[in-house]
This record gives sequence, C-alpha cells and structure tokens, in this order.
Amino acid sequence: MKKYHFIATLLALLTIHCPLSTASATETIPIRGTVVSPTDPHIQYAGRISFANPERPAWNFPGIQIMAAFEGTSLKMIAKPKSGYFMAQIDQAKPFKVAFTSEKDSIVTLATALSDGRHLVRLMYAIEGYEYYPEFWGFVLDKGRRLIDGPSFPGRKLEFIGNSITCGYGNEGTNKEEHFDYATENHYYSYAAITARNLEAQHWVCARSGIGAYRNYGESKTGSPKNNIQVQYEYTGYALSPELRQKTGFDSMKWDFSRYQPDAVCINLGTNDLSTNNYDTKLLKQGYQSLLKMVRQHNPQAKIVFLCGSMLGDKELEIAKQILNEVAAEANKAGDKEVYRFDFTPQNGDLGYGNDYHPSLWQHEKMAAELTAYLRALMQWF
Repeated sequence: MKKYHFIATLLALLTIHCPLSTASATETIPIRGTVVSPTDPHIQYAGRISFANPERPAWNFPGIQIMAAFEGTSLKMIAKPKSGYFMAQIDQAKPFKVAFTSEKDSIVTLATALSDGRHLVRLMYAIEGYEYYPEFWGFVLDKGRRLIDGPSFPGRKLEFIGNSITCGYGNEGTNKEEHFDYATENHYYSYAAITARNLEAQHWVCARSGIGAYRNYGESKTGSPKNNIQVQYEYTGYALSPELRQKTGFDSMKWDFSRYQPDAVCINLGTNDLSTNNYDTKLLKQGYQSLLKMVRQHNPQAKIVFLCGSMLGDKELEIAKQILNEVAAEANKAGDKEVYRFDFTPQNGDLGYGNDYHPSLWQHEKMAAELTAYLRALMQWF
C-alpha cells in the first residue's frame, strides 16, 4: 500500500519532480496551482483501462484516450514516471508528443499562456505500454480553477484488434533497417486512429506487436497458447503474472465487455503467423475461427471485419486472403451475416517504410483512406 500513499502525499504537498531539462535530477519544485485527481467526474476516459486503483488509472494497450475541459491559462499533466509517450491536443491546435521516459518524469506542461477562458485537452497514449505499465495521476490547473463540463466522446464506436501495424510500430521511423523503438511508434498516426477520426468515431484497441491469430512472430509452428491474441482479448491489458499485477496495479485484469460495445470490430492479424516459413495453415484458420467466436460472443450486435495487408506479399498474402475469405463465408453460411472482409493495398515502398519495413506515416494515411471509405459505406456513416 505504500505506493498508493505516495500519490496522496504528493498531491497534499503539491510538490513534484520536474521533468524539464533545466531542472536537476533531484530538484523539487513547488506546484502553484490546483491539483485535479483522476477521479474527477469531468475527466472522460476511453480504452481498456484498469480502475482497480481509481487514483491511478492504468493500462497496457495503445490508443487510450483521456479528455477534459478546463478553465484558466495553463495545464499540466501528472503521470507515473516512465509511462511512455502521449499525444496531446489543446483545443484545435496541432497535436504534440509528450514524453514520460525517465525515472524523474512525473509532470509535463501541456499548455501555458492560453487565453483566460474555457479550453479542451485531448490525450492519447501513443505506444503499446508493454514494458512501461503507464498510469495517469491527474492534472494541475491555475490556482483556484477547475475542470468543467465538456463534450463527450463520439457515439460511433469502433474496436481494433491487431498486431504491430495497428499499434503504429515504427511509423515515425524513416529507416527500414532500424528496429523497434518506442520513440518511433505512434498509434495516433496509425490507420486505426486516423480512420476513427475520419469517421468521427471513438476507437478502443487490443493490439500487441508480434501477436498472431494463432502463432506469434517466430514462435512454434503449433502456436502460442500462453500468450495469444485470445488471452490478450480477455484482459484489460497484458496478461501479467500475479506478481506483476500487484506491482503494476492491475489488480482486476479481466476485461468487462459491457463497458464498451462497438458498432464494428476490425481484426487485422495474420502477418506474424505467416511472417516466417514455419506456419500451419489449418491451425491459422482455426485461430481465426476461434477468435471470431470469442469476439462474437462478447459483441453480439457488432459487424466484424477481417482485414488483410498491408505488409504481406506473394504467397503469404494469397494464403491469408484465401483463409479469411473462407472464414467469413463459412460464418455467413452458418447464420452470422455480419462478418465481412476487407483488403488493404499491399505496400510496395513508393510511400517509404517505417522501422523494420513497417508501414510509414504515409502508408498509414493511405490505409486509413481505404478503410474509411469501406467502413463509411458498410456502416452508413455519412
């Protein structure tokens, strides 16, 4: 319980370690302002978040969103040190990246010198939490100011289940030979997040780099039973050991599907299953079918769309398309008429590559344009 006492003491004393480069690692600077708890009812959350400790909302998937309207001329954000990267937007200004990447980063200034009035902040978690186990600890406003009523998240609801492509792996990188780096992963600019913005929809995410429909990247031909997408899908975040659950605050890991019922679920898997020449097509089909059954069970009214591309090519692309066509057709024949198929245009390098040959920012924009048009027609969201 000591770690929970820490945040209470921090808020009571209104002191915090400063993350700015102008402050020394041990410098403590008083906060002149009003500290707002994460439990404030004016703060809106979207995504698979654990509220096991309400003062420290925690998560482990990309795309988590936090939104609040506030009064005053400035805004600061408090988070657990080493929570990773967020994208922030104040009113209609250009979004910018916020970093909590060191042991001393606990507070970041999001806005200063605003006009004295009402403003809106939108935050999105830009990376997959994986090793970070991020937590949001609240806001700091001008002294005497408060959060106020603001707009709600859109009523249209999407869910994306996927791998590194959906996470945004390497999309801010410019060298296809470079490998994974959290600094170059940005879900905000992924096809999923862009599509949601295009359609004026909220989107929730269950995605992990390296994950497959039945076999994770480079793992056994017989599958990855202990850490597969179905295990991920059942939980709030990464399926942690009991020790890590206690350490990270994920005391209640099972996901409550009643919290979010999407209008459409987009599943983009198969790249890792087929990425190395050690796969079993029968097991891959069974993996898709098993996941479909689970998704349908938890989302009885949703349209379910199996996506294919854009990293696969040649034989593996044709295998993926064939299997997904069969899975969708057999589901339709069995009575589930709301299972669909969509193929992205495979990347060919004309839009560049991100790290490890992943889609570039421009490729993600192209994918989003394609998926936006498809979903707009499918959902009749005009």
